[in-house]
Amino acid sequence: MPRMLDVSDDVRAEIGDEEADRLLAGENAPGSYDCTSCRTPGDSEQERTSTVLFVGEETAVLAFAHATCLPSQVVQVTEEQLQGAVRSITGAERPAGAPPEQAVLGVTSGLVLLSGELHPALVVEPTGPIARPGTEGGPGDDFLPLLIEQGFMPVTELTGAPSVLHGWSVLLAMGQLHAVLQPSADGGAPVAWWQAHQPLQVTESWRAAANKHQQVLLFAAPVGSIGRQPREDLLREALDKAAAEGKLVAAALPLAGT
Repeated sequence: MPRMLDVSDDVRAEIGDEEADRLLAGENAPGSYDCTSCRTPGDSEQERTSTVLFVGEETAVLAFAHATCLPSQVVQVTEEQLQGAVRSITGAERPAGAPPEQAVLGVTSGLVLLSGELHPALVVEPTGPIARPGTEGGPGDDFLPLLIEQGFMPVTELTGAPSVLHGWSVLLAMGQLHAVLQPSADGGAPVAWWQAHQPLQVTESWRAAANKHQQVLLFAAPVGSIGRQPREDLLREALDKAAAEGKLVAAALPLAGT
């Protein structure tokens, strides 16, 4: 049965006309799926569905998303990110063509007071443990060690601003948060380490602080360390607690955009 699929020209160019036509005819496309953006169920027989092709240096993975969440597109990611997605597919029985079950990075924006000055901050916490690329997922969590290897520094208390991590940046456009970018493995254009499926609104005061400092502080903690805090004072308390427990890393990322 034909599916209500959107296959963009970019995706078609990558997968070829024959594969694209098979998808549109319903031969290789799933009926039900988990949206690769919002992670809730979708049905390509009942609602418009986007084909999203994640492309690494050596691997490509085709996923599906609600058309209201993401347009059909090709997304360049690091090979490490993609291998993690592939491992999550092979590690569990899932419908053919369904997107991988993988930890999603939750991002909260807020202002953090350091040395008497307000700094714009992003707090990143995954929804699950992060396994090291190339290893079988186990009971451990390599989220912080992986970031430390990228140049993030452990934080034991929030006093001064962390040092700048060159090569990384925060993409702000038209006053909205779009992505956190990291250097590409081949030295080319930066790639998205985290990307908002819809641009995130930030407060006027947060944007003003970002423009003043021309950088954003990024704090990262393992799953269960911070939580979704509704107020900045509670967010600060959670950050202080995570730092005291040795569960926090940070870096200052230059601002890209306005």
